[in-house]
Amino acid sequence: MRFDLDGLDVFFPYDRIYLEQHQYMRSLKQSLDAGGHCLLEMPTGTGKTVCLLSLITSYQFAKPSTGKLIYCTRTVPEMNHVMEELATVLDYRAKELAKAENQDERQAVGSESIEDMGGGQQAAAEGSHEELSPPKKKPRKVINGKGKRKGVRLHMGPLSNKGAGGSGVLALCLSSRRNMCVHERVMAESDREAVDAACRSLTASWVVEEARKNPGSQETCSYFDSFQAVGESITMPSGVYDLQELKEWGKGRGWCPYYLTRQAINHANILVFNYQYMLDPKVAKMVSKELESESIVVFDEAHNIDSVCIEALSVTINDRGLEQATRSLGRLASEVSRMKKSDTQRLQNEYQNLLNGLIDQGLIDAPANEAGLASNALSPDVLNEAVPGNIRRAEHFIAFMKKVVEHLKARLRSVAGPNGGVQSETPLAFLHRLTHGTALEAKPLRFAYSRLSSLLRTLQVSNLDDFNSLTDVADFATLLATYSEGVAKFAIIMEPNASSIPGAIDPVIQLACLDSSLAIAPLFKRFGSVIITSGTLSPIDLYPKLLQFKPCVSVSLTMSTFRPCIRPLVIARGSDQLAVSTKYEDRGDMGVIRNYGAMLVELCSCIPDGVVAFFTSYSYMESLVSEWDAVGILRELTKSKLVFIETKDVVETTLALDNYRRACDCGRGAVFLSVARGKVSEGINFDRHYGRAVIMFGVPFQYTLSHVLRARLEYLQTHYQIREQDFLNFDAIRQASQCVGRVIRSKTDYGLMIFADSRYSRHDKRSKLPKWILNFLSDGYLNLSTDMAMQHVRHFLRLMGQPIDQEALQSVLLTLDEVNRMNPPPENLNETAGEGGAMVESETNLLLS
Repeated sequence: MRFDLDGLDVFFPYDRIYLEQHQYMRSLKQSLDAGGHCLLEMPTGTGKTVCLLSLITSYQFAKPSTGKLIYCTRTVPEMNHVMEELATVLDYRAKELAKAENQDERQAVGSESIEDMGGGQQAAAEGSHEELSPPKKKPRKVINGKGKRKGVRLHMGPLSNKGAGGSGVLALCLSSRRNMCVHERVMAESDREAVDAACRSLTASWVVEEARKNPGSQETCSYFDSFQAVGESITMPSGVYDLQELKEWGKGRGWCPYYLTRQAINHANILVFNYQYMLDPKVAKMVSKELESESIVVFDEAHNIDSVCIEALSVTINDRGLEQATRSLGRLASEVSRMKKSDTQRLQNEYQNLLNGLIDQGLIDAPANEAGLASNALSPDVLNEAVPGNIRRAEHFIAFMKKVVEHLKARLRSVAGPNGGVQSETPLAFLHRLTHGTALEAKPLRFAYSRLSSLLRTLQVSNLDDFNSLTDVADFATLLATYSEGVAKFAIIMEPNASSIPGAIDPVIQLACLDSSLAIAPLFKRFGSVIITSGTLSPIDLYPKLLQFKPCVSVSLTMSTFRPCIRPLVIARGSDQLAVSTKYEDRGDMGVIRNYGAMLVELCSCIPDGVVAFFTSYSYMESLVSEWDAVGILRELTKSKLVFIETKDVVETTLALDNYRRACDCGRGAVFLSVARGKVSEGINFDRHYGRAVIMFGVPFQYTLSHVLRARLEYLQTHYQIREQDFLNFDAIRQASQCVGRVIRSKTDYGLMIFADSRYSRHDKRSKLPKWILNFLSDGYLNLSTDMAMQHVRHFLRLMGQPIDQEALQSVLLTLDEVNRMNPPPENLNETAGEGGAMVESETNLLLS
């Protein structure tokens, strides 16, 4: 439908719309109009992605001055889903605009024919002229955005001459080389690091130059060579390109899709890529540094965005890594000695550039294909000045880094020694001991990462994986010196044993970021609108404190339903009335273990198709499964369903998921045992018969004895007045909500959400669940035993097993007339709820009137 939303012409690609979708788009438009940031929580399975894309692309179309839409996702499947939805939205808009244009033409022709009636000879002459003229071409079909279907490829053709920004819409997605490379030898590599190294070895500037001077002396990438030969003259036709389409389009023209996309970013209207391209300074400096400030940034499924920000600015160094760094420094020293004999001028040129400060001031940029590194320190925090004199010479810098590495080794030995133990220091204290112990100055440490990057380029190193440990040390030194002054937003945690293997000794030094706002603050300052949205942001008022920003709109929406399609149940006791919980003191109790096993067996024998069970950790899941196998519970379980288990290996888990879906498709039924905070809990949907029930065994708290977590909790308490227990509860419940939210993906879908822990009955836990779940969680579903819960399960399945009432389904879908009635007339704008406080109530009243 095409409707007016507070003065904005919105193109929504479906005939009807949910009430919460309309409310969501209105809140989003308010944020864009105000030029501010917003927090939006919308239930899973209610079309959040299509609402975002419809509203923002319509906003771009109506206001050509609006910048790019930068849509950040977490996984490649989510990225492809966004591109499919975008194709549907833009296809609908093109059809509507073509339809309106044809109507205008018909009206114009009709009015002209009326005016010319009686013209006689002139009309006849014009008619004969029209018969001789060639027929008009039909409008070109823009995008075949037919939704998501197996075996059907979207046609990503050129768009018409209208679109975002007043021109054709170019929508691109960018991912790693592993997902975009088309070179056969490079694609044959096993992992991401090996693919990156193989690509750099074929595309580095010195390799290409040597191959140009001496043909056949170096193997190069034909796709990259063809791309470079065309250069800046490459133009991509407007359209929506997912990863597969980019690979096919680039390969068909003999051009590298990865570098082609990186070059085309500045010309695109819509970009879709991973969080790291915006939040991780190392990646953002190479990819997103030239994006205009008028752009709209969307972080979808952003319930864990604070954790992503912290990981982007944290570094961990262990003993093994320091030994590798020492070997890397020795290799660099040998390369410098060799180059002094063969090519002294290149080292001299680098020295002169560093002396002038040209590289650090951005006046000399490394080509995109060169093996460059970018510092983890944020740009505003790094001085734009010449590199200090004592590390300009390559041999001086190598000696400098050797002292740093040896100091870190000494600190690790002291921690792992008989008088050692866990130590925690502020960056300033650690830096003080480092400078006094090594007689080094603090200032050169800030430039360690950029100086190492320059040296690797000068020495023409293409395989950066061999220097990963050394780059970690340089990154550690840069962050340490950059953020040592002022409020301590980092903590240095030294532990004698961070290994999960019993008996193994693995001392580590962790530079842990404590303030999640540090990574995202530049985005809030740089871009006018940053949208943080997810289905599980409750309690929503905690995010502004964690990320240190003031949202102009903060809304948590509920779900409109025509039947109770989800049934949350809190099982607090087993059939023997023994309380069940994963509290540390109870998790080893055999009574709890047997009750959990009996609960799973009973549920699987009653619930058809697929059941997904989440545990608090891998170790707890392994111990439970081992005990269940010993007492015969697994044998009982396999009588009703096949059992599949998530592991830490991505390939094994992917295979298990595929076989799980096959078991559900063939009617055998299956249960998938997974882990909260794992890969399955974040990016995999168990819709329809793949997930009729999700069971959350326990409350997924973080490991509260973690020294890094303790340091962060203390920081939050001291600086943001967030109590320790409040944050732990918030973090655990959002993970549990994310797990159970996998079960519902549409209004016609249904599923059970089972919280198997007595602590969920407490108000401080369940009150932090999203509103759309709490609306279905009545008092009668709390503090249940397994027997009582089974009665509710059977009743719910009988109710949901009835045919869908199509009239009831249509009742929650708004028609175009109902949507127009919800849009207040312009003359009454001043009489509506002043600060937006009664928006939901007023829309509901308008709908019911």
